[in-house]
Amino acid sequence: MQTRKLGKTDIDVTLICLGTMTWGEQNTEQEAFEQLDYAVAEGINFIDAAEMYPVPPRAETQGLTETYLGNWLARRGQRDDLVIASKVAGPGNGLAYLRNGPRLTRDHIVEACDASLKRLQTDYIDLYQVHWPDRSTNFFGKLGYEHNPDENFTPIEETLEALDGLVKAGKVRHIGLSNETPWGTMEYLRLAQEREWPRVASIQNPYNLLNRSFEVGMAEIAHREQAGLLAYSPLAFGMLSGKYLGGKWPEKARMTLYERFSRYTGSRGMEATRAYVELAKEHGLSPVQMALAYVNSRSFVTSNIIGATSMAQLRENIGSARVTLSPELQEAIEAIHQEFTYPCP
Repeated sequence: MQTRKLGKTDIDVTLICLGTMTWGEQNTEQEAFEQLDYAVAEGINFIDAAEMYPVPPRAETQGLTETYLGNWLARRGQRDDLVIASKVAGPGNGLAYLRNGPRLTRDHIVEACDASLKRLQTDYIDLYQVHWPDRSTNFFGKLGYEHNPDENFTPIEETLEALDGLVKAGKVRHIGLSNETPWGTMEYLRLAQEREWPRVASIQNPYNLLNRSFEVGMAEIAHREQAGLLAYSPLAFGMLSGKYLGGKWPEKARMTLYERFSRYTGSRGMEATRAYVELAKEHGLSPVQMALAYVNSRSFVTSNIIGATSMAQLRENIGSARVTLSPELQEAIEAIHQEFTYPCP
């Protein structure tokens, strides 16, 4: 399994990262263990979790994902062989059960990290990420930015100082961002340089054939600041597999079960998906492996976060690391992108 450097750190992470947000909702602990055993046997060393997982978030299941991972780590007994990432939640509707409504203040961040460490049964987290900003900005599918000069949000300075404290305490090795914008990323980097606080090592944002908005402003930052993308939703919630085409809603599939996952189900998204699926078949590839191999091939990507609810899906997803797209196929992908530019931001 190919590895890439995590930012400017001394950590090498595998090109494929095992995502975990279905564990505790769509997957049992036994199934999570099976996924972990297989992924590690395939050479994967990078596992991504979050305090609010599984998704959809519910008070009854919050923290189960980290608990499953912690139980597996305790059983395996080789913690130092792996790179474990987790995230602290920002404010959001429906999360009142989490610290009476999570914020990115010092007290919230310290409490969240300590709880994650306990669930993970480890003394340290390799990469601790801010799951989304405390301020209102354009993320989770929103393109246009609407400025509110009177908004009350936790300053990035306070958030980063709290993360600095976790690093100095040895609870966290490195920090990262998620669902962040160019301005937010550069503000974290500016403060890190001025105050000698931890430097952002990675940016976990959505990136797939239906949503290449990361390329607009963030890709240059990823390159120039050596803070590469940890691409999430590389299959657009499974849309790019083609299984939802033709009005199909497979039983137990994510977008069949949960109406909240509608980001990629618009008419333009469906049309673009059909074009990509047909292209993959013309070149003798599965639509899944073509879509994932495209993400793998991007120079600004550090790691591709794949998730699965079945072992068949997991095997196919991980197998994408062995797929190389021909120049002809990449040109054809770009032609479709020109026709369907950002159909699902």
